[in-house]
Amino acid sequence: MKIFNFHLMPYADVDVEAMKNHGTAWVTFSNSHYDPVKGAELYNQYLDQLEKADELGFYGVCVNEHHQTAYGMMPTPGVLAGALARSIKKGKIAILGRALPLVNNPLVIAEEFALLDNVCRGRFIAGFVRGIGAEYHTMGINPSESQERFNEAHDLIIQAWTKPGPFEFKGKYYNFKYVNPWPRPYQQPHPPIYVPSSGSVSTIRWVAERRYTYCQTLSPIAGVAATFDLFRKEAERAGYEASPDQLAWSNAIFIGETDAKAIKACRDHMEVYVNYYLSKDPAMMSPPGYTSVESIKRMRALRAYRGQFQRTEDLIEKGIVIVGSPNTVREKLAAAQDLAGFGISLTKTQFGTMPHAMACENQVAVAQEVLPYFKDRLPQGKSRSVSEAKPQAAE
Repeated sequence: MKIFNFHLMPYADVDVEAMKNHGTAWVTFSNSHYDPVKGAELYNQYLDQLEKADELGFYGVCVNEHHQTAYGMMPTPGVLAGALARSIKKGKIAILGRALPLVNNPLVIAEEFALLDNVCRGRFIAGFVRGIGAEYHTMGINPSESQERFNEAHDLIIQAWTKPGPFEFKGKYYNFKYVNPWPRPYQQPHPPIYVPSSGSVSTIRWVAERRYTYCQTLSPIAGVAATFDLFRKEAERAGYEASPDQLAWSNAIFIGETDAKAIKACRDHMEVYVNYYLSKDPAMMSPPGYTSVESIKRMRALRAYRGQFQRTEDLIEKGIVIVGSPNTVREKLAAAQDLAGFGISLTKTQFGTMPHAMACENQVAVAQEVLPYFKDRLPQGKSRSVSEAKPQAAE
């Protein structure tokens, strides 16, 4: 199993009561609650944690993109990835991912990612997302154009990476007389592509058809297993057998001396994270035209656990997070891998309001008590073959 250290970089010093009273950490929660001095300290602590993850032996580190929220302070993840590109010496550096429809010039992303890939000499992973519904409000983009803009931006970036320039690109949303980016990617034909999603059927099919890696966001493990089964079926329809390395599960892990001590230690941070940082206005989350009715039904089923206050015990029971003693964590992670058949774990060791020292202790515990046991582990009971699928070149 390839275990990444995935960081959301939340504003951990948030006024929790103010966030609770507002009802959401997204879009309309005033940035008057952001203290730049505290924020600067958090950014540097989070970068320290990701640099430490490399020293501890995690397969790689992940940052991502969100806008106008205390949930995650990475509106331009390339800045953080750039800060890590020289200090991360062994592991992969993943941006999961850039929201393609939210930019007016996708060539900027093609250049940014190629530059990062060169600086880290081919250890970069490119993540492409549509962005969550709420972010179409933050960026003033018509959500009904989301899918078309995503597809067109993707095709432009792939061509920019793989087709000798200069050439002309004519699309519905993006038109360029000259496409000729310098530098070209270090990895050929281009960096591996990961696509995170909340379970959209159209996204699952799109990723499987292109033989990319699909990343399921935080969800109950039974729903994750069903989603990954759907991915495998879509891969079969596309004419190949999906590899476990095409399936990544986003989770949170916390280790304590015993199960009871672990739950007690992380309870407040876990419950604030799931019940308040993640809380979104449903009208903003699913704006008209953003996704299909079929996908909405599926994503609602996956998110059903968010309908009421979730205790840490509830989250553990549903297999949304893994908390406990070292033995318990190893057993639960192995069981999750066998059930869902994934080969990649995107593991958060800091979440919500968890302070730096506590996050560092948890990070070390995961490195010592989990990484060595899973380094060469493949899912049992699911396909264990390694797909020979290669990312497509020009679309």
